Amino acid sequence: MIVALIAACEIGFWVLLAAGLAFRYLLRMRRTGLALLLCEPLLEAVLLVVTALDLKNGAEPNWTHGLAALYIGYTVGHGHRTVQWLDGHAAHRLGGAPPPPKPPRYGMARARHEGRIWMGTLIGAAVATALLQLAIWYVDDPSRVTSLESWRYVAWRTAAIHGLIALSYWIWPRKAPAGESEVTPEKEKVRR
Repeated sequence: MIVALIAACEIGFWVLLAAGLAFRYLLRMRRTGLALLLCEPLLEAVLLVVTALDLKNGAEPNWTHGLAALYIGYTVGHGHRTVQWLDGHAAHRLGGAPPPPKPPRYGMARARHEGRIWMGTLIGAAVATALLQLAIWYVDDPSRVTSLESWRYVAWRTAAIHGLIALSYWIWPRKAPAGESEVTPEKEKVRR
């Protein structure tokens, strides 16, 4: 049941996002579009409540509960950036706005960009860990929570791998090809 709900939340995320952007830019109903976009966090709240009720009703804690925590953590860490990115593209394609700035491709500007994205992964891992710990305390039976404990390691292993990738941009910054200039910090501030 939890896996189906996670899938429904993911589908609901994209449906609400598409509907919100369509109302904002195609139908020129900005407030309705904004209201639909603001409903996005309700999906995660529903998932959280249903997962807690499932555990309360005596369900054996398993990988589905851990996956639900990671999904919520990912949405908290990266959801706003995803919506903002898609909103910029919809404003350009459907609303006549200038094209959204592209992320920097080279040098320290790219390293800073990758670091900001990694911060979203750290936030997601922290949220998932907090939710998993709450579930462990809620179940209050050490023999039944080993699956939940293992998902904490999954969250932090993912954050560590992403951190190493982000760090590689700092250690080995990409050089711009000849004829193409790197983004300077001043230009990067303008892009934000």
